[in-house]
Amino acid sequence: MLEQRIQQHFIDSADLKYQTSQALSGAIAAAVQAMVASITGGAKLLSCGSGPCGALAQQFAALCVGGFERDRPELAALALVPDATWMAASTTEAVASPLARQVRALGQAGDVLLALTTSGNEPALLEAVQAAHERDMTVVALCGRDGGGLAGLLRETDVQICVPHDRPARVREVQTLVLHCLCDGMDAQLLGDQEISL
Repeated sequence: MLEQRIQQHFIDSADLKYQTSQALSGAIAAAVQAMVASITGGAKLLSCGSGPCGALAQQFAALCVGGFERDRPELAALALVPDATWMAASTTEAVASPLARQVRALGQAGDVLLALTTSGNEPALLEAVQAAHERDMTVVALCGRDGGGLAGLLRETDVQICVPHDRPARVREVQTLVLHCLCDGMDAQLLGDQEISL
């Protein structure tokens, strides 16, 4: 019984990835173009999320700086963290989200904010997106379901990559693959197409 349950996880994950590959590829390509334009223009990539999506944001920044599957110069990327340290550092009671404060402190026009979420409704993430818009940044929203409240905040110049599934675990599995596609796409645009030597 347990083995069947485990196998079903693999089947469900593979099915969702297969079903969404064509639907998401255009948005992923648009996100790659926005990120490459930012990097080649001397700007940077900021990434953020909460909970498990925060860990994915850190993974993305690490792959940009440390490299994905090829040797290349480091890309300017930084993961923003929504932890208690940032809350404790505030001197006022009514503070904006730690993510929004970091975006305001670090973000500049030309930068890209990658916002990761499964629901699209986390107030801290919504405030971070609003802060990015205040800084004339492009937002790439990597979300689940229908995009939630985040979808309503996006501008024409932003990119939404929405995994149409309700189960957070399935959404995050596809999001991980999307992050790999973003990193590979940036490498291909910056370094040219080439086979990866293993």
